[in-house]
Amino acid sequence: MFWAVVVGISCIKLLLIPAYRSTDFEVHRNWLAITHSLPISEWYVEETSEWTLDYPPLFAWFEWVLAKVAQFFDQEMLKVQNLNYASPMTVLFQRLSVIVTDLVYAYGCKLCSDEAGRFSGRRDVIVPLFIILFSNAGLLIVDHIHFQYNGFLYGIMFLSVARILQRREIEAAFWFSVLLNLKHIYLYVAPAYFVYLLRSYCLSSTSDGRIKFKASSLLRLLQLGVTVLSVFGLSFGPFYLTGQIGQVLSRLFPFKRGLSHAYWAPNFWALYNFADKVLEVAGNKLGYVSIAGKASMTGGLVQEFEHAVLPSITPPITFIATLLSILPSLVNLWKTPHNPWQFIRCLVLCGFGSYMFGWHVHEKAILLIILPLGLLCLQKKMEAQIFIIMSVVGHFSLFPLLFTHHETPIKVTALLLHAIFTGYTLLNYWLPGKNTGLIPRIPLCSIAETTYLLGLVNIFLYQQVGHQLLGLQEKMPFLPLMLISVYCGVGVTYCWLKYYRSILSSAKKGKKKSH
Repeated sequence: MFWAVVVGISCIKLLLIPAYRSTDFEVHRNWLAITHSLPISEWYVEETSEWTLDYPPLFAWFEWVLAKVAQFFDQEMLKVQNLNYASPMTVLFQRLSVIVTDLVYAYGCKLCSDEAGRFSGRRDVIVPLFIILFSNAGLLIVDHIHFQYNGFLYGIMFLSVARILQRREIEAAFWFSVLLNLKHIYLYVAPAYFVYLLRSYCLSSTSDGRIKFKASSLLRLLQLGVTVLSVFGLSFGPFYLTGQIGQVLSRLFPFKRGLSHAYWAPNFWALYNFADKVLEVAGNKLGYVSIAGKASMTGGLVQEFEHAVLPSITPPITFIATLLSILPSLVNLWKTPHNPWQFIRCLVLCGFGSYMFGWHVHEKAILLIILPLGLLCLQKKMEAQIFIIMSVVGHFSLFPLLFTHHETPIKVTALLLHAIFTGYTLLNYWLPGKNTGLIPRIPLCSIAETTYLLGLVNIFLYQQVGHQLLGLQEKMPFLPLMLISVYCGVGVTYCWLKYYRSILSSAKKGKKKSH
């Protein structure tokens, strides 16, 4: 059944080869050319294209390996000077490379689904959970239309999480270290790994929960350290030896970008930006604000700006806000050692915190919440509820990535099919024999939550036809994207607060039982 699902979904992905592709397609083609044509000393220096290499070294080597295959499709794609090169064979190769490397994600989903089924004591839920994870609509939009390799990366992440569930901590640390050296966005969830591995693997506990130091604790810490440092050494070592480590790090952490991306990710800062705009307009009307906003936040450019009324936000502020937002979950994880499912909850909350308060967050980072949360939808009914809401809201928030009309039916169908299958699978698991129907209530959701989710239909219709019918394209071109950011931001914030409240409430009650 596993292979049947993988082959079936992969065939659907093959149908998307001719679909719209974003500038990320050219980004990765350029990286293929850089790693294939230039010596390693020039990888992080080359800037013929504006799409310079800005992922960690292991991803550069990943592109290098892909280039060895790409040369059999079309060698012209591997020339740095061939900017925006997209021959039919180039498109075919790059699309196929995403589909094939998705097998890593399929394997990670299978391992985690097996563990979830084993823990729940119900083997019949393994295949439905695997389908929920592997058929994720967000990955279909981001990887197989927009174009990226997130499935491959989340496959590595799920492999690491599966090793945690299997109590194979050294392997978990190894795979997470590999993941960090493939894409550094996963630093956001590194605190969860650090706390769990230190507290649950290196340190021992007495029967009353107090920390107990043993000689083996130091040995285990040493094993972890050697594992992690070995991966980082192999990854960054060549650039350190050639004196390029500073250049590599400057590419990985470009803080000159603005607080929000051109399309605001639906997080706290989207609501903050919106509040600033409302106050600015109101201030102009009342005569309290005499100047317009100092920079456009929805003009389509990545740029620095200052808010017109509210205090402007700097990178240190977002760092502190992110740290404070994840700190309670880390403390809770420290107090509940040897519970791998509690580790995944902390992983989700770290993803939430970084998404809500991080600097220059991309809308695609919503997957860092949705995908790990999917592993928990069989653990607690509340987690299933939040997963349903986050899946719908999060996947809807990715719609602006595909702005061509040809892809509209595809993204709508992908979201609806995934949401319907997920909703009824979880309804039958948590409330067997009960069928509430999608109307008037979405499975496992309250009436208020259902009303909010159905409100996405109005936002979608306004974006597609309403804005044009009202003739606001010239006067307020940013309004459709702003509405999506703000409306989805309300839903994401609601889920974050509801989930955090549930986790902390359980901690206060002193529940030590593994869920």
